[in-house]
Order: sequence, then structure tokens, then C-alpha cells
Amino acid sequence: MTETNKVQQMIDIMAKNGWRITEQRRTLAEIFVKNEGYLSPKDVYDRMTVDYPSVSFDTVYRNLRLLSEMGALEQFYFMDGGLKFRGSCMSHHHHHLICINCEKTLSFEYCPMDQSLELPGKFKIVNHRFEVYGICEECQTD
Repeated sequence: MTETNKVQQMIDIMAKNGWRITEQRRTLAEIFVKNEGYLSPKDVYDRMTVDYPSVSFDTVYRNLRLLSEMGALEQFYFMDGGLKFRGSCMSHHHHHLICINCEKTLSFEYCPMDQSLELPGKFKIVNHRFEVYGICEECQTD
């Protein structure tokens, strides 16, 4: 999928959720499409202020949280690096192995939720996340 298509996919999610598509929101989508790794709210704010010097940190943070709730972004909490975001892979369901040293991420298709779960009460699962944090092969040899 091209960068242009990925940006449009994020914009479509915003529009579907009732957001007015502004140039700032288009820029926000472009930031995540052009970056393969994780970005902290501060990273995104620093990039946004290049084109929009008057944008507030609170506005950027609120937009990141809402985009995560919409499914356009994935959020991860790193023990040393705090909350970070990256663009969602919306093509198929998968989970992640994340290196706590270099933040390299590997996808894996196994889903523990496919197993028979004995949940208390009549709990109905509507969504889930599963990340495994560890140290990648390259960082183990350093």
C-alpha cells in the first residue's frame, strides 16, 4: 500500500468518526505514515509545531488518544519511554513482539484469544490487545 493510500485510510477513519478533515489532521496522518517506529506525544508535537507553531501539546495529545480509540493508531506503554503511538496495521489481525531496547517490532499471527477462555459471568469481549515485550536477537548480541 502506498503512503498516499495509508494517509487516506487514516483520513477515512477520521471522517467516519465525524471529524472535520483539516490540514493539521492530514499532517498528523502523514507523520505516522512516514514513520515506521513509535512516536511519543512529544515527538509528534515537535513535528507538528514545524508547520503549525501555535498548536498546543494538549491538542496533539487529545488527537492521539482519539485516533487510538478509533483504531487509526496503536498505543504502547514502554517502561522507560512512556506512552508511544504508531500507525495501526489494519489489513489483518495480529500481535506484536516489541524489543524494550531498540523498539524493533515483529508481528506474529498467533492469537491467544483464539483459545477457549473460561471468563467469569457473561463477559463479552469486544476487542483486545496482546503485546510481548522482550529483547530482540540483535540486542542480545550487543
